[in-house]
Amino acid sequence: MPEAHAAPVSRRQAIVAFSLGTIFFGYAFVQRVSPSVMTSELMSDFAVGGAALGSLSAFYFYAYASIQLPVGMLTDHFGPRKLMSFAAALCALASIGFAFSDSLLTASLGRALIGGTVAFGFVGTLAIAGYWFKPAQYALLAGLLQTVGMSGAIFGQAPLRQMVESLGWRGTVLVLALVALVISVLLFWLVPLRSSEQKQHRTQHGILKGLKAVTINPQTWVCSIIGFGMASTMLAFGGLWGVPWLNNVHGYTTTEAAAVTSMLFVGWAIFSPLCGWASDRMGRRNIILLAGSITALVALTSLIFYTPANTPLLMLLIFVMGAGGSAMTVCFGSVKELNDANYSSTSLGLMNMCIVGSGAVMQPLIGWLLDLNWNGELLDGARVYSAGNYTVALGSLLVTNLTAIFAALFLRETNCRQLS
Repeated sequence: MPEAHAAPVSRRQAIVAFSLGTIFFGYAFVQRVSPSVMTSELMSDFAVGGAALGSLSAFYFYAYASIQLPVGMLTDHFGPRKLMSFAAALCALASIGFAFSDSLLTASLGRALIGGTVAFGFVGTLAIAGYWFKPAQYALLAGLLQTVGMSGAIFGQAPLRQMVESLGWRGTVLVLALVALVISVLLFWLVPLRSSEQKQHRTQHGILKGLKAVTINPQTWVCSIIGFGMASTMLAFGGLWGVPWLNNVHGYTTTEAAAVTSMLFVGWAIFSPLCGWASDRMGRRNIILLAGSITALVALTSLIFYTPANTPLLMLLIFVMGAGGSAMTVCFGSVKELNDANYSSTSLGLMNMCIVGSGAVMQPLIGWLLDLNWNGELLDGARVYSAGNYTVALGSLLVTNLTAIFAALFLRETNCRQLS
């Protein structure tokens, strides 16, 4: 049932609720990128190659992406508290299942369940921002949410790798299960219910009516294509293939490679709120998106074809790539403003489905391209790929980034105002 009557929400309660939502989203990013620091262990344990590993990791994205639209619709109807707390509890159970998996099939199912449960964090937290904060703060709050998400991704690199080396990959996943349980309790305890006015305002509009309104709006799909293209590098390179590329081709240890790759998330974390703030301050969305997407493309091209031998320079280049990609945050404001305010969570869910779908598509695609020309070399049971293999495989990300730039040319400027 939809939520019961609730008392007015104070500023402090709103901040606490938003903070807990961001923590849940940050946790989702730890889970999202965790396979990148377990590649050798997973390939060895399950005796698989790059394509299979990419598919295993992508099961998280399959579930996360496919459930985003229902998550948005349900959040519009029921509100964030019950959905987010229940999802976090299920995530704990899914993590336990993944930790005890004894085959690629059961491991894939575990990853899918993890992805499907943490999927509630992003849309639920933006719903909190929409309910209890000023509209003028929305892009900034979306940027701050991305910052916490990237902080989770940073933790999911070198720090999580150290945990894997200490506890093993299975022990590490069990620790993540415990964290999800704690988050579940806090969400249920501290996130307030919506007011009667907010419930009536949202639930009087049918779920299917909202879905139709969002999906027939061409601008929803323009935003989604931009999100797909700009997020693909972060999710495919940062989330899985960046670490083994640095390890196999450039001689970094796994821990060192994780630290270098994490600079993508650092750049994204720092510049997400800055892009949101700049967009709100300028009253413009599109110029930020174009500048960021072009910057990310230039950095990615340089990284693939002219990889710096100097580690600090390499880290700087990856940082710039993340900084450029972080402009995608502005798209969340655009898609909300270009759709009916009553269906904001539905529009955000559809766009986020496409964003996360980029990981579901690009992670296994890059793995398949790597396997296509693999020369048979193995190291401790894990496949080793050549520099040429990686150049071709990672080059696919150039196509997605170019697509984002092209789509941005067709995005309607909202001037940071609700147009529908």
